[in-house]
Amino acid sequence: MTMSATATAAAGVEQVWSALVDVTSWPRWTASIHAIELLDEGPLAVGSRARIKQPGTPDLVWVVEELHEPDGFTWTTRSAGVRTVGRHTLQANPDGTTQIVLEVEHSGPLAGVVEALTGRRTRRYLQLEAAGLKAAGEDPT
Repeated sequence: MTMSATATAAAGVEQVWSALVDVTSWPRWTASIHAIELLDEGPLAVGSRARIKQPGTPDLVWVVEELHEPDGFTWTTRSAGVRTVGRHTLQANPDGTTQIVLEVEHSGPLAGVVEALTGRRTRRYLQLEAAGLKAAGEDPT
């Protein structure tokens, strides 16, 4: 099952992309993340790892699997019996705004259990993150 949240930013895709890939800044614009620590040198790229601290969850290390500038990126994390995929997609609209789509998908033998236990929180976090990215993209200061 895929959970998602969307928002439309009154900013161009390049501006929203800058906020999106600056992952260590995310705690400034969303209450769903306490801290993100990049574990590798350089800008976000395929293979980059980040440790994420979120309220009410254990720290998880996410690995970037795909990165398509400025359209988005996908990263994954694994825990006992579950693989989680996080997708961050940006699409330029004809009017100069940017459509933001954030998705989380669980798979594996314990995916149903994880979704039952954390689904409500995950949906709330996705909404906070979409709204935060919208705001960060519109006001990059």
